[in-house]
Amino acid sequence: MDMISLPKSEPEKIEGDTPTMRLFSLLEVIAEKDQPFTLQQLVEETGLPKPTLHRMLQQLENVGVLQRESDGRHYSTGVRLRQLASNILINNTFHGARRIILRQLVEEVGESCNLTAFTGSEVVYLDRVETAAPLRFYLHPGSRVPAHCSSSGKLFLAQLTPSQRRRLLAHMPLTRYTNKTETDPAKLEKELEIVRRNGYALDDEEFLPGLLCVAVLVPNPAGRSNLAVAIQAPIMRLTHDKALHFLPALQRAAQALAAVESETAQSTQHHAKTGT
Repeated sequence: MDMISLPKSEPEKIEGDTPTMRLFSLLEVIAEKDQPFTLQQLVEETGLPKPTLHRMLQQLENVGVLQRESDGRHYSTGVRLRQLASNILINNTFHGARRIILRQLVEEVGESCNLTAFTGSEVVYLDRVETAAPLRFYLHPGSRVPAHCSSSGKLFLAQLTPSQRRRLLAHMPLTRYTNKTETDPAKLEKELEIVRRNGYALDDEEFLPGLLCVAVLVPNPAGRSNLAVAIQAPIMRLTHDKALHFLPALQRAAQALAAVESETAQSTQHHAKTGT
């Protein structure tokens, strides 16, 4: 099965402004492991001094987040950490509902779909469901893409007031990724005005060659939306006309996602008022 991937970032170095944040950063590295590991393996992976890592592992072991294996050399996740992960999965109905909607959209259109948000001047992938088709582009949740040449990013930019948009575009690096990437602020401004009127946006090989995306915002009755849902596929399967044909399905998914957001917000407000 052919899959075109963005390079996945290497495990981050153990960084943080406080000891707590450094322990959390270490847990992120440990969470990627599918088998017990040794202190020396972590030293080689993170570059931290052995005494420092040994002290951090002892702290995590003392509170039950990690446990030592029978050989005394290998570590694995402890009961407390596994219980935490289990509780998150059991109670994660909000994210589960989002994912069900994305899965249904993928089944309907036959292409990969994702949910994104706007942060700073970039678009971050919150969730994604892959198509079963043999050729696809893979951007894992947590991936970040530039706003000026992505379909979701254009939607987020188009929502801004003209002064907000000009200020942001003046400081954003309008990098040219392909020969179709628009890097002229004036031309981009005109395109964003069209996006605002149309209510959808396209990325026609503007970020990655051979990739076409179409996106719509998830409606927010309270005002500006910070969620978008998109369909993404190779141009050999997803043409401009076919992308527009998928708009009704995309809009239905956006409405369903908006209902999940609304229900969650109401539940949060209820718990805040009642203290339950």
